[in-house]
Amino acid sequence: MRMIMLSTENTNVPKIPMCACIGYFDGMHKGHQVLIAETVKLAEEKNTETALITFDPDPWVTLKGIKDVKHITTIRQRINKAVSLGIQNIVVLQFTKEMADLAPEDFQKHILGKLNLKGLICGFDFHYGGQGRGNAEMLQMNAPYEVKIIKEVDDASGKISSTRISECIVNGDMEQAAAMMGSYYSIEGEVIHGRAIGTEIGFPTANIAYSEEYLLPKPGVYACIAYIGGKKYRAMTNLGHNPTFNYRQELSLEAYLLDFHEDIYERNIRLDFIHFMREERSFHSKENLILQLEQDARSVRRIIEQL
Repeated sequence: MRMIMLSTENTNVPKIPMCACIGYFDGMHKGHQVLIAETVKLAEEKNTETALITFDPDPWVTLKGIKDVKHITTIRQRINKAVSLGIQNIVVLQFTKEMADLAPEDFQKHILGKLNLKGLICGFDFHYGGQGRGNAEMLQMNAPYEVKIIKEVDDASGKISSTRISECIVNGDMEQAAAMMGSYYSIEGEVIHGRAIGTEIGFPTANIAYSEEYLLPKPGVYACIAYIGGKKYRAMTNLGHNPTFNYRQELSLEAYLLDFHEDIYERNIRLDFIHFMREERSFHSKENLILQLEQDARSVRRIIEQL
């Protein structure tokens, strides 16, 4: 995989013939996957490499001045997914105010024109240039290469979009989010030291440091699948404030891995969120908490076994 950083100033851009798709691709959902599949197909027809063109920072940061934009997927997750689907080059547009204000024809000529594009795939609702004056049809009309416009990808409830997926995530509907994404919503992070209260009650948890960029699910207890070093494990995961013994103002992410007894401090972990099981709540005694955790662990086994 090759990374290409593209700004309004740089001119030292590889001239590799490529067919590309363009967009922000948050969530890498089924609609995005259609764009990538069409890119791979067009590249095969034209005997070029494949590319995905995206933006950094998020356009909302540049256009609206929003500083704390949350995302379904980090840019690392989006890149990894794109590569797994056949993308060979990731082109990152350094999306400054200067780039955002370019007239549509200047964006096409001076930004996209720096690449050796032989074909471009975009969604029907793609806009570019100052105030979004450029659209997919304008690009198709004026580009000196083939431009394919992909119609909206729907499910039974309408257009599959990052907005709909985000609503599912914050409401704890992980099944519907996964149906639109074509994969489970996941959080990646590093296992860090906690207060070891879980160990004291027989449920040692992996405390996970995660990026503040993530759009977080509804707080509560989830059935998850954990991935560590290429292996997967059933996990009972709590996203919350730990109200019974260790209240925290910020949301903490902890996972109890079933049938697992290894030291994984400072290792990377990925949690796939499968099912929201219950709200987080405070217990009057340690014994009541243990009884609930035992019941939760049984539920996790049952849910994962049914996948």
